[in-house]
Amino acid sequence: MMAAEIKERAREKLKGYCRVCPQCDGRACAGEVPGMGGILSGSSFQNNVDALAMYHINMRTIHQVENPDTSLKLFGRVFATPVFIAPLTGASYNLGGALSEQDLASAFVEGALLAGSCAFTGDGAETEIYAAGLEAIKRFHCGIPIIKPREMKMLAERIAQAEAAGALAVGIDLDGAGLVTMALKGHPVGPKSFYQLRDLAARTPLPFILKGIMTAQEAEMAVEIGAAAIVVSNHGGRVLDGTPGVAEVLPEIVERVRGEIFIFADGGVRNGIDVLKMLALGANAVLIGRPAIWGAVGGGSEGVRQMVAAMTEQLRHGMLMTGCVNLKAVDYHVIY
Repeated sequence: MMAAEIKERAREKLKGYCRVCPQCDGRACAGEVPGMGGILSGSSFQNNVDALAMYHINMRTIHQVENPDTSLKLFGRVFATPVFIAPLTGASYNLGGALSEQDLASAFVEGALLAGSCAFTGDGAETEIYAAGLEAIKRFHCGIPIIKPREMKMLAERIAQAEAAGALAVGIDLDGAGLVTMALKGHPVGPKSFYQLRDLAARTPLPFILKGIMTAQEAEMAVEIGAAAIVVSNHGGRVLDGTPGVAEVLPEIVERVRGEIFIFADGGVRNGIDVLKMLALGANAVLIGRPAIWGAVGGGSEGVRQMVAAMTEQLRHGMLMTGCVNLKAVDYHVIY
């Protein structure tokens, strides 16, 4: 199955929820939440894409790099690529039931594993959403559950479930603090204090991840909390209108906490050159959202594998054309 075929099948199955636009920039789907768009004007979604487009690449071809290495080590495991799958859920209300929640989670976790990557799994207002992710992690022995910022007792219970499932790590979806759909369905969420998060990080033996960091100050707080990683993310532009793009805030965050914590960048990544840009801006790895959904809906786990593999190959080619022998060699000199 070719990428074009996967996208065409996804376009048919997602009709009314995602147009699978040739240029996925959030303009056609602005305000479509639930759905695949950005909240209100869609500017936060659009800013993610526009911020990456502002950067250009310095081509360098006088060097000895012949076969760039895209592998990285994370939490004691070696992965073939820095392209990971974001926690994506809401099969019924965001994707129109194109897949079941179980099939969606399974496609992400298995597809990522087949590509030498790893999928984050998500949480939501329906009990089966978190359970579907845990089941996929148990089945394929890889995955990172991300939990919505629920009340503390429920957070502790779900972290324990992640430990029992054999998760690689566990995290909190801090950028989901304002999700109205959660409260409407009886699952209230909200911001968490420094001390609450520090307590949660100390309780679990798993590496602890904070997703939804958009300022240098909160990145420093994450280090003090004891988090193993942060995800620089505005939740795909789906929770607050008018935020800057991830690539805009990433350099300052990297300047403050580089070397102290693992940094994922999540926002607007659509191809391997976008991955290269995020890594050059200081991220250690990236998360992808909408391309992973197209892969899962259009081709199941094999579709996801192909999406990740294609991005990895595009990244490898970009590294070849910029003289980067491995991911550590990708730095700000790549950026024009």
